[in-house]
Amino acid sequence: MTYSFAPQGVCSREMQVDLDDQGVIRELRVVGGCHGNLQGISALVRGMSAKEAVERLRGIRCGAKGTSCPDQLARGLEQILEQRGK
Repeated sequence: MTYSFAPQGVCSREMQVDLDDQGVIRELRVVGGCHGNLQGISALVRGMSAKEAVERLRGIRCGAKGTSCPDQLARGLEQILEQRGK
């Protein structure tokens, strides 16, 4: 199933995550932000469980910002997992 959310406090404007029934990330698409870095993040999380991605990415900061695109992905995934009840 595909989930979309709008990150807050970062350059990217939208994140779309495809999760399978077991909570594994099948695809990540990001609109806006640092294209090369976000392509790299997308490639790295593909095939990873959403839970593991949250554990690895939560709390990463971008410069003086209190968050980052990876942190926003983790926060979005947490909300998705809560909605799914996993």
